Amino acid sequence: MARLSYPLQFFVVALAGWINQHQRDVIDYLQAENCVLREQLGPRRLRFTNDPRIRLAAKAKLLQRRMLRELSTIVRPDTLLAWHRHLIARKYDGHYQRGPGRPPVTAEIRQLVVRMATENRDWGYTRIQGALGNLGHDVGRGTIATILRQHGIEPAPER
Repeated sequence: MARLSYPLQFFVVALAGWINQHQRDVIDYLQAENCVLREQLGPRRLRFTNDPRIRLAAKAKLLQRRMLRELSTIVRPDTLLAWHRHLIARKYDGHYQRGPGRPPVTAEIRQLVVRMATENRDWGYTRIQGALGNLGHDVGRGTIATILRQHGIEPAPER
């Protein structure tokens, strides 16, 4: 790898230092603004819904507890990390999707299966499965058999 010339190295280091100082100034301003808003709020407690809790908890987790203690946050660091444990972790437990059995096949796919079977009497389950795959639908052979059985359609040779 080619080394940078000394003047170019100096320029890159100076630019990085300036950007770092600019970011530090922005952070200092936001901390001061946060302190002013907390003073105006007084001893009252803030109420948060789950959306702001999730946003704050995700950002707080990146900073870790030690850094959060150094900042003047609107919520205690322990509370932020507890929100992270409860709200962020809940995102992955599948509590919204849980239900018995597999998800049902959509009505559109059911209609396609029945239509293909009635229009093409010599097509078997695997042929219908391939045709659905060409249309971008991933349906199992057994599912196709179940759909046709529910609609009273016989397998390919008996149709």
